[in-house]
Formats: sequence, structure tokens, C-alpha cells
Amino acid sequence: MAPKAASKKTPIGGKHNAKASLAAKSALKGVNSKKARKVRLTTTFHRPKTLQLSRSPKYPRKSVPHEPRLDHHKVLINPLNTESAMKKIEENNTLVFVCDVKSNKRQIKEALKTLYNVDVVKINTLVRPDGSKKAYCRLTADVDALDIAATKLNIV
Repeated sequence: MAPKAASKKTPIGGKHNAKASLAAKSALKGVNSKKARKVRLTTTFHRPKTLQLSRSPKYPRKSVPHEPRLDHHKVLINPLNTESAMKKIEENNTLVFVCDVKSNKRQIKEALKTLYNVDVVKINTLVRPDGSKKAYCRLTADVDALDIAATKLNIV
């Protein structure tokens, strides 16, 4: 039997393949005709920074904010009236207090200002061997520590 005459071959995919090649050609026209590959100069890849939106929570995580942990009454626990403390009051115009261990000098100064209405020149603190903090509060010259101890603290 004789071979059949060569028939017109259709490309694989038919019309669709032709459409795809037309689309590829049109995409390369204009600005996109010369696509250059990005030259990478380092061996490590750093992920590009993306937009980081600030948080906008749907509800507060704490229902009620807590009170200040160290208010003025918690900072100053009690005045000290030992013999050495009384000597400091009389000679150095200094009041001696037992304070909260977590309180700092600024908080102690603020507590003295609000509770006893006295100005402080300087404060020296130390942590005693039993774990409590002691504060030596030197008062200004216009205020007498003996007077404050007698009237407001009731220790003399």
C-alpha cells in the first residue's frame, strides 16, 4: 500500500498555542521588552521589609488597670525611733524611716512631701540585714526635724 500524501499538520494545542505565543509577543512590547535579571551581589538572601501595621486590638487585654503598686503609704512603712535615730533627729535635722525595699529615693522624697509636707535636701538609703530598707531623710534648714517628729510622727 502506498503512503498517504503529507497532510497539513496542526501544531500541538491548535488555536490555543497560537494565542499564547501572540500574548507572549505582545507582553514583550514597549517597556517590558528588555527584562534584565537582578544582579545579586551577596550570597545570603535578606527577606525584604514589608508593611508592619500597628496593633489595633478588638478588646483590651486587661479589663481594669491596676492601682499604683507603691503609693505614698506603701513607700514609707514607719518612722524609726531608736537612740541613734533620735540623735540624728536632734543633731543632723534628719528623719529616719523604714521603707519598702522596692522604693527608690525619688519615691521616698515624693511620699515625704505629700504625707508630711516637708522638703528634703537629700536621702541616704541602705538595706538592713533583715531585708528592710532604711532611709535617712535630711530636711531643709527652715524645717525642724524635732518639731515634725513630735507633731506629725508622735515619736518624741
